[in-house]
Amino acid sequence: MNLTLQRFIDRWAGIPLCAAVSGVDALVRRFRPAPAIAPAPRAIVVILLSEMGSLVLANDMFARLKARYPGATLHALLFAKNREILDLMQVMNPANVHTVDDKSLGSLLSSLGRAIGALRRAKVDVAIDCELFSRISSLLSYASGASIRVGFHRHTQEGLYRGSHINRAVPYNPYHHISTQFLTLARAIDSSAVPKSKLPLVASPKPPPHVALDGALVDSIKSRLAQDFPAIAGRPLVLVYPGGGILPIRAWPLEAYTALCQGLVADGCAVAVIGLKDDQALARQLVANVQGASQNTASPVIDLTGYTRSISELLALFHVARLLVTNDGGPGQFAALTPIWTLMLFGPETPALYAPLTPKCHSFYSQWPCSPCLTAYNHRSSYCDGDNQCLKVIDPGVVLAKARECLAAP
Repeated sequence: MNLTLQRFIDRWAGIPLCAAVSGVDALVRRFRPAPAIAPAPRAIVVILLSEMGSLVLANDMFARLKARYPGATLHALLFAKNREILDLMQVMNPANVHTVDDKSLGSLLSSLGRAIGALRRAKVDVAIDCELFSRISSLLSYASGASIRVGFHRHTQEGLYRGSHINRAVPYNPYHHISTQFLTLARAIDSSAVPKSKLPLVASPKPPPHVALDGALVDSIKSRLAQDFPAIAGRPLVLVYPGGGILPIRAWPLEAYTALCQGLVADGCAVAVIGLKDDQALARQLVANVQGASQNTASPVIDLTGYTRSISELLALFHVARLLVTNDGGPGQFAALTPIWTLMLFGPETPALYAPLTPKCHSFYSQWPCSPCLTAYNHRSSYCDGDNQCLKVIDPGVVLAKARECLAAP
C-alpha cells in the first residue's frame, strides 16, 4: 500500500476504532480494576512497524528491556520488509519476530490476524508501541492481549487522537532524540509518575554494536565490483544515496549531488550511486551528469541501484566503501552498524531527533525557520510546496570538504 492510503485508513478507520476500543476498555476497567502492584512482565512485544532505520535507533531500548526484565520473553511486531535488519542486529530470538505484509489491504489484514493470534498464544502482557501517534499500532497493542500498554499520547497537546486505551501514556517530546524517547517508553512499564516519563535522567543511548557479517559475503561483494566495474579499481570508494524514498522532499537536489560527485572524482575517488530499483532513473541521470562534465565515459562513477539483493549485501558494501553520503533515511542508520564514515543531509527532519548514534557520522542541517516540517503531529505530511530550501542551501563545497576530512581519517 502507498503512504497516502495508509494515512487515509489510519485516520478514517483509526479514529472510530480507537474511540470504540477506549469505550470497551473503560467498561472493563470499571468492573475489573487493575491490581495495585503489577507483576513482573512475562512477555513483552515491541511494535515498530514502519521505519527500518528506527529499528537501529531502538537498539539500546531492546538491550535495556532485556537487562531490566531478564525473565521476560521479548517479541517484536513489524512490517515484513523490515525484518532482515532486526535479525541482523540479533536483539531477540528470530522465532519471536512477528511480521505484517503491507503490500495490499488483503495481505495486511490476513497477516495482522496471524500476528495477533501468535502474540495472544505467547501470553504477551506488555506492549510497547513505538510508532509516533499511529492509531493502527495503538489498536494492535490492545489486540495483542497485553494488560500493560505503553505508547505516545498527546496529553494536553493537540496531537493526533489515539483513544484512552494506552494505560502507560508517555508524552511525545519533539526536543529529545527518538532513541532517548524509546528508552522512556521502556522505563514507563513500571513507572508510577505523572506523566509516566517523569523519571530521573539515565545515560545517553549507546551506539549500536557493529553487525558481524560473514567475511565471505564481503569478499563476494569485492569480487563482483572488481569484475563488473574495473574502472573503479585502486580508488577509494564513496557511496551516495540521492533518493528520498517514500518522502522525496527529504532529497538533496540532484545538482548538488552532481557537484559533490564531480569533486570526489577529481580527487581520485570512485563514486557509486546506491538505492532501490525505483531509484535507477535518478541514478542514471546523476551518472550521466558527472560523466558529461568530465567528458570521459570511463569516469569512475557507477550505478549500483538494485545491485545489492539484501540488507546483508548492503552492509557488506558499506564494509568495502570508505564513505557514505546520504539523505535522511534508512541507509544512514544502517551505516551505524558498520565501520563506514557517513555524511547525512537533513532538512524536513532534524538530526536532533534522528541523527545516527555513531561518532562516525556528521549531519548537515541548515535550521531554516520552517524546518523540521515532517513531524509526528502531521503524520510526516509536509506543508512545504516542494521547494525544500532547507536542503538546497547546503553547499556542495562544504559537504565535499567534510568528505575529504573523512577520507583522510584512519
